[in-house]
Amino acid sequence: MTEKSEALNLSAASGGMITLGNELTVNRLGFGAMRLTGDGVWGPPRDRAAAIAVLRRAVELGVTFIDTADSYGPNVSEELIAEALAPYPNDLVIATKGGWNRPGPSQCTHDASPAHLRQAVEGSLKRLRLDRIDVYQLSIPDPVVPLDASIETLANMQLEGKIRLVGLSNVTVEHIERAQKIVPIVSVQNRYSFSDREWDNVVDYCERNEIAFIPWFPLGAGRVAGSLLERIAKARKVKSIQIALAWLLKRSPIMLPIPGTSSIAHLEENIQAASLQLSENEYLELTGITELAS
Repeated sequence: MTEKSEALNLSAASGGMITLGNELTVNRLGFGAMRLTGDGVWGPPRDRAAAIAVLRRAVELGVTFIDTADSYGPNVSEELIAEALAPYPNDLVIATKGGWNRPGPSQCTHDASPAHLRQAVEGSLKRLRLDRIDVYQLSIPDPVVPLDASIETLANMQLEGKIRLVGLSNVTVEHIERAQKIVPIVSVQNRYSFSDREWDNVVDYCERNEIAFIPWFPLGAGRVAGSLLERIAKARKVKSIQIALAWLLKRSPIMLPIPGTSSIAHLEENIQAASLQLSENEYLELTGITELAS
């Protein structure tokens, strides 16, 4: 870590750690690599060198969990990660996903069929330059493919040594419970943020069952707002997005936020949030609990 990083307390390690499946321990503030692609999550970035620099800076700042998917680009995000970071540091965990097709900008179609998932895993292994994917997540249950068939495919590829741990994304508690009957589920990735708590019940379920919860859109694409958030941020002399990330980290010990960006400046702002400790009163007020701690 550079002297500048130390002076600004820039370290993802400041947010604590979490262990996935009793096997892989990572710092609890990760990085989501979707925004490194072109507009509409389509095609290459406008500045490839800048995207590479962001990935390398993230690792320099203590990020040990990077989330991606074959649908980001498609393929572009995985290729950038390998170009920037392979051969990977021993403590770096790469998580990727499959089960979507991306036919064009801002478009996705379902395909979690066994044949497609096998092809997707093999493609991710090649692009990421890995012999085994640390965490492989089903992008979303497919409405025309039985969930059991999708999960059994991933379980079989785990037995074949191509996947180490299995995760889910965009799921309900029922989906998690069904999948758990087939293979241990170590992570769940749903949309969740300070301003979007639709999946509170899934967060609570994951906490009870020691499953990592990975909130995607953890900053609402930078549109986090609200007078209360802004007031606390102003008092702390930090940015609202940093308070929003600090709230996520305090919300549950199984929370593993993955804010993404294509800017080193924004990356460093996000990482600074790892060292931001909300008081109990601040947390309760932000959560909407009126009986504040004494």
